Amino acid sequence: MWTFDNPPTKLLQEKYHFTPTQEWLDHVRLSSVRLNDGGSGSFVSPHGLVLTNHHVARGQLQKNSTREHDYIRDGFFAATSDQEMKSPDLEVNVLVSMEDVTARVNDAVKAAATPEAQFAARRAAIAAIERESLAATGLRSDVVTLYQGGEYWLYRYKKYTDVRLVFAPEQQIAFFGGDPDNFTYPRYDLDMALFRVYENGKPIDSKNYLKWNPKGSADGDLVFVSGHPGNTERNDTLAELEELRDVAEPMTLLLLRARRATLNAYSAQGPEQARQAASAIFGVENSLKANIGRYQGLLDKNVMEKKQKEEQDFRAKVMANPEWKAAYGGAWDAIAAAEKQLDTRAKERFFHGTDSQLTGLATQIVQYVAETKKPDGERLPGYHEAQLDSLRLRLFSPAPIYPAMEIARITGALEVDQSQLPASDPFLKIVLAGRTPAQAAAALVNGSKLADPALRRKLIEGGQAAVDACDDPMIVLARQLDPMRRELIKWIEDNVQSVEQRAGEQLGKARFAVYGKTAYPDATFTLRLSYGQVKGYPMNGTQAPPKTTMFGLYDRAASFNFDGPFYLPTRWAENRAKLDLSTPLNFVTTNDIIGGNSGSPVIDRDGAIVGLVFDGNIESLVGDFVYDGAANRTVAVHTAAMTEALQKLYGAGSIVSELLGK
Repeated sequence: MWTFDNPPTKLLQEKYHFTPTQEWLDHVRLSSVRLNDGGSGSFVSPHGLVLTNHHVARGQLQKNSTREHDYIRDGFFAATSDQEMKSPDLEVNVLVSMEDVTARVNDAVKAAATPEAQFAARRAAIAAIERESLAATGLRSDVVTLYQGGEYWLYRYKKYTDVRLVFAPEQQIAFFGGDPDNFTYPRYDLDMALFRVYENGKPIDSKNYLKWNPKGSADGDLVFVSGHPGNTERNDTLAELEELRDVAEPMTLLLLRARRATLNAYSAQGPEQARQAASAIFGVENSLKANIGRYQGLLDKNVMEKKQKEEQDFRAKVMANPEWKAAYGGAWDAIAAAEKQLDTRAKERFFHGTDSQLTGLATQIVQYVAETKKPDGERLPGYHEAQLDSLRLRLFSPAPIYPAMEIARITGALEVDQSQLPASDPFLKIVLAGRTPAQAAAALVNGSKLADPALRRKLIEGGQAAVDACDDPMIVLARQLDPMRRELIKWIEDNVQSVEQRAGEQLGKARFAVYGKTAYPDATFTLRLSYGQVKGYPMNGTQAPPKTTMFGLYDRAASFNFDGPFYLPTRWAENRAKLDLSTPLNFVTTNDIIGGNSGSPVIDRDGAIVGLVFDGNIESLVGDFVYDGAANRTVAVHTAAMTEALQKLYGAGSIVSELLGK
């Protein structure tokens, strides 16, 4: 997961005899995009066409769907430009430039004596850098923390918010095999979608785009993944991993299982409820399977012993050097003490929630009007000047909110909160106010008009006075809970984050001192370059193939009698004869990815696209903490399959021509 300022040039030359030029790196960077729905993508034509996953596009498909038009189930294709469908709240970012601002951040912190003062100084400096950059360039400006604070970089993004859907296949072929096949391989999915980016009402002229290689890649080929991995904890201390294992992951799994039960019960009420809940269920199931894999990794003594040995070796090298010991030696103990502090308020962190869009919007509105009155550097994260445009895009989204599902979700969440907290807990007393969870949920949702984006806009534009005067029950509740939430945020900042930021910076500098800059930083949902090769792997006593084919899709469907998650959409069931069944469908590579890489392009030496990342195998779920090239695999859709399906099944010859530059 290499940053583009520090590519693995030497490793690539030694292993593959390939040296990426600066021109190659710039082209790949400017062809890659980040989608604020939590995924990645790439420009694949000179006319703003963006390729990503169906499951990344799913949120926008859901928001545009109605009882009459279920675009997730049935798919979507705009045969002409006027049919392209506007996304309610999708933002696309292109990384235009990067600047090392480590010295400026560190200089701002030098005069502060305590961790709390350093935390405040660091936050103020970062906000100032972002604000100045936004004013000077008009570009979205984010200061990114790398190497646990060893470096700070200013990333500037060209931002697009007019993003229109061009094509998505049926959910059943995009996620063939359903949850049983999720995070497994062999796979047989056409997990793709195409958007087009507009500016000033016209498709953009995307000078940098990845040329389409319809033949794809072959076994053993060198390939790259350029995308935005979300979060890894490979540089965490043992104390941090133990807190995840013993506290955070078990509580996370409890919440996810409860949410799944709530959503499944709501979905079972009828077809319309099932449609409304489908994307939420998809997200919870995906998170649950991923978190179970993380948790099992943390319970694996081999993984923890490996992490323990890495830390012991690193710590021994630091302690053997008197200068390093004096500067960095106390960092591990400081983090361990902070993690113990964090555990004391774990139940508040996890069980003061409502799992609701409406309560989330209310909280953001109450915080927005309060935070934007403050100097930029003193605001809570998410409310700095450089972040407000993106926040308002989400706050004012016209996407539908379903009241009955909101009631079900709030009820389910409060029942879990009740089961984990004493009756005297102040959060429960405020939210329930003597009512049952179901009564409280119904009163909150039925009395609220916050689903109307016009009301949300009116409250934001009216400022503190409008929010203070508002009697909407969701806003009233958010105001009541605000002091409690702020107290917890401040306590975590003072007792945990400030300590761990300072200690993290020490460890980042220690790592540079001991090892140099020969490793990549943990993932931060910023652009990274991964290299690898197309390669199968040992699996279940046999060998997983480097690729699957369309033959395999029909065989797997038939093996399950075309039932359950293994049925085929009508288009695929009835038009089998139109397809060349030897066409590669999915393939695996040794590239290092994590959540957030979904939708990333797989690129060959020439900078052409040969595949589309959509998953990892089950062995990769421990990749948050360690990477094992022998078994960890990226799972991708082959460009040959996308070309074949678009041309022969979807009547999308115009898209194929655009992809091929014809």
